[in-house]
Amino acid sequence: MSNLLNVLSDDDEPWYKTGLEFQCTECGGCCTGAPGYVWVSDNEIEQMAAFLDLSTEEFSKRYLRFVNDRMSLKETHPHYDCVFLKDKKCTIYSVRPKQCRTFPWWPQNLKSKQDWEEAAKHCEGIRKQAAKVPFNAIEEQLAIHLKSDE
Repeated sequence: MSNLLNVLSDDDEPWYKTGLEFQCTECGGCCTGAPGYVWVSDNEIEQMAAFLDLSTEEFSKRYLRFVNDRMSLKETHPHYDCVFLKDKKCTIYSVRPKQCRTFPWWPQNLKSKQDWEEAAKHCEGIRKQAAKVPFNAIEEQLAIHLKSDE
């Protein structure tokens, strides 16, 4: 796989070349908090609708909002939880959107060690005691995240 570092910086090697400590604790912390968007593709909408045994039209009415020419999952108020977060667990985990599947391996979290440490303030899975995720696995997740679904 080619180095995706060019997306992140001009350095020859990324700062995380030896891997990063991360293990998802399924705490739901990345599914709640400040308002935001979970962008979904048509394919993801179809998968989630089928998982819930709904038509894509019914799924869209119940769970999606249209924002700047894109579709995003709705949030519940007052805490801006993802509409699929129940008891701190994702109720559609096996078909969750790519944006969710690839967290925390997003470009904004991998730009620098400082950005990674900032992400760790909001994600209990980013911790020194966690297993080290190898560089190649990080790059694979980053590639998935950056790949267009259109």
